[in-house]
Amino acid sequence: MNNLITDVDGVKVGNYTDLKNLTGCTVILLPKNTIGSCDIRGGAPGSRELALLSPEKHVENINAIFLTGGSAFGLDATAGVMQFLSKKNIGYQTPWVTIPIVPAAVIFDYNFRKSKIYPNPKNGLTACKNASKNYSLGNVGAGTGATIGKWNGSEFAMKGGLGSASKKIGDLIVGAIAIVNSVGDILDENGKVLAGAISKNKFLGKAERDNCFYNKEVLQKKGNTTLVVVATNAILTKVETNIVANRMHNGFARAIQPVHTSFDGDISFAMATNNINSSVDLVAELSAEVTASAIRSAVLNAKSLNGFLGLKNNPHKIKPKF
Repeated sequence: MNNLITDVDGVKVGNYTDLKNLTGCTVILLPKNTIGSCDIRGGAPGSRELALLSPEKHVENINAIFLTGGSAFGLDATAGVMQFLSKKNIGYQTPWVTIPIVPAAVIFDYNFRKSKIYPNPKNGLTACKNASKNYSLGNVGAGTGATIGKWNGSEFAMKGGLGSASKKIGDLIVGAIAIVNSVGDILDENGKVLAGAISKNKFLGKAERDNCFYNKEVLQKKGNTTLVVVATNAILTKVETNIVANRMHNGFARAIQPVHTSFDGDISFAMATNNINSSVDLVAELSAEVTASAIRSAVLNAKSLNGFLGLKNNPHKIKPKF
C-alpha cells in the first residue's frame, strides 16, 4: 500500500504540469467494467459528462475521470483523453463507433497566476501517456494552480494542490485522489486549522471566517473548487456508487471549513472496479475517511509557489509575501 488511489488494482494516474503558466491537468484511468457516479455540492461547478453519472442514466461503465485547471476553458483538454482511449478502442460500444466515457471537472486557478493559458488536448494526451501506479503529490497536475483559505482574499491564501490517500481492510481497498482549491481552511483530524488564511504566520481563525460571509463582494472575487475521486475494488451497483459519492462529502466537511460555499464547485466521484464483495456502508465510511485524508495530503505536500506559502516548506520559517 502506497497511500495512493492506485493501490486499487488497475487504476492509473497521470499528470501534466505547466510550471511556466502555473496550471495543469490530471487523469485517472480506470480498468474495464468500472462503474461510477458523482455528487455535486458546490454552488459553482464546471464539468463535462456529469449528467451521465446520475444513477438512473443508461451508461454505467466509466473509462477515465479527468480533472483540470483553466476553469471551463480547461475542459477542452478532455479531448486528448478521448483521443488516447479511442486509439485503444476503449469506451462505450455502439454499432458505429466506440465512445470513451470521460467525465471531467475543473478548478478555477486564474486568481493564482497572470497567464491566461489553459490545458489543451495535447496536454490531456500527455497526462494519459504519463499515467502509472506512482505519481507525485502537491504542486502537480490539476493541483498546480490550486490555493486554499481564500475566504478573506487571495492575499491571505496558502498553497493547495494534489493529495492522495488509501485504506485497506481485509481484501477491501478504498483509495482517493483530491485536487484542493477551496474557499475554506483545511482542518486536521482534531478540527484545528492545518492550512488556511494566514497573516504574519498566524491563521486568522473561525471568528474572522464567520465575519467574511457578510461581505458577498469579497467572496465573489474568489474562484475555488475541491474535486475528489474515490476508487474501490468492491462490487457495487451504480446506485451504490452514488451513495458512496454522497457520503464522501462527510470527508469534505471534516477537512474543509467552510465547505460547499456558493463559490466552490465541489464534486465527489465514486468508482467501483467490482472485484470483491463488501458492504456499501463500509465502503462509504472508508471513502469519507480517505477523502478527508487526501484533502489534508494535498496541503501537506504543497510547496510554496508564486508567493503563496506551502506547508511542505514549513511556513513558520517563511515570511508570507503579501
